[in-house]
Amino acid sequence: MPPAELAAAGTFHAAMDAARRSGTLVVQPRMGFGDTARMRAGLIATRDANAATVGTLTLDSFTRVGDFDAAARAVREGRPLNGYPIVSFAPDVTRTMLDGVCGPDFPVQVRHGSPLPGRIFDALIDAGIDATEGGPISYCLPYSRTPVQRSVAAWKEACRKLAALRERGVEPHLESFGGCMLGQLCPPSLLIAITVLEGLFFLQNGVRSISLSYAQQTSAQQDEEAVTALHRIAARLMPDAAWHVVIYAYMGLYPATEPGALRLVADAARLAVRTGSTRLIVKTAAEAERIPSIAENVTAMEVAAAAAAMTSRGTAPAPTGVEAEALALIHAVLDLNGDVGKALVQAFAQGYLDIPYCMHPDNAGRTRSVISDDGRLEWTRTGSLPIGHLTQPHRSAQLTSTRLLHALSYVKHRYDDLPTPA
Repeated sequence: MPPAELAAAGTFHAAMDAARRSGTLVVQPRMGFGDTARMRAGLIATRDANAATVGTLTLDSFTRVGDFDAAARAVREGRPLNGYPIVSFAPDVTRTMLDGVCGPDFPVQVRHGSPLPGRIFDALIDAGIDATEGGPISYCLPYSRTPVQRSVAAWKEACRKLAALRERGVEPHLESFGGCMLGQLCPPSLLIAITVLEGLFFLQNGVRSISLSYAQQTSAQQDEEAVTALHRIAARLMPDAAWHVVIYAYMGLYPATEPGALRLVADAARLAVRTGSTRLIVKTAAEAERIPSIAENVTAMEVAAAAAAMTSRGTAPAPTGVEAEALALIHAVLDLNGDVGKALVQAFAQGYLDIPYCMHPDNAGRTRSVISDDGRLEWTRTGSLPIGHLTQPHRSAQLTSTRLLHALSYVKHRYDDLPTPA
């Protein structure tokens, strides 16, 4: 439950709080276009879809990596971009694009991917937007070679800028991307630990309305255990925050067939409802080959909403090893330093946090995982993670390039190979 003193003026915060209270699953696309007219049309189509929705401005690649000159040049020259270049547009351009579309009943969130988000936060705040996402770890290790220490410092400053909106009567919202981390082959306990630690980092730096994420993985049963654990851990460690859980449809190699892709997003919606999660970020049938159209985004949202409507809240599974591992990781990191940002930097330096198959220079690279015969993600090497007393690494054959490719394609093949219903 959110604390009584939180303001309800933040449009995203208020909408998510209302959805959480009513048990409504909100669905959201990853939509972003470089042209303002098309971006507005996409938002209108999202708003008018047969689903409870919120809008998204997904930013372009140049803006994400801080190459603002290249983004501005593309805007000047009328060249297409793969997302919305919010920094390159004057605030009034974005305000005009959103005018009459977004508001209390249809808030919008900026999604980006930057380890150094200062100018992006400035631009979205100037444009009147009160919600975004990311984090000092989840937008650093997968997407850049930026030192973790530098990303933590940048995100600390960005959080404080966002939190300052409260002085204007607006309660801003920030979502951790930590439940994704490379999209696949990261065992759930580490996903939970990173999103909770980023949530605690946001809270420590003044942002009180947050969402915690979890990306659909390879086993529906394991995912349900993990998301239930995430809810329990957040309730225990964040009693004074307004928080909800957001599920991401599978972030790895996506099914190439339309039926397979839509079955996968429907299963993500069922996971969200069964676990009492509030929001779902969908993917579309076009993910395997190109940027999705507006219509394809709408189809994915409506398929997800229809699946959610046919699903009931499940009985929470008992605590499992996933929850025990996640708690051990979180507490080991928090014990390093009272400043969560400094603790995160130390945790990577000491290998207490170590992402499998991540090539970032600050990642120790001593952990490995495998998909077991029953589809669960299991550790094969835990490196210096403080969970050795809780887990027995899975015995697996040496991971060759062929076995890695098989693991990366596991979900794609499973859903593409299912027969299409008559």
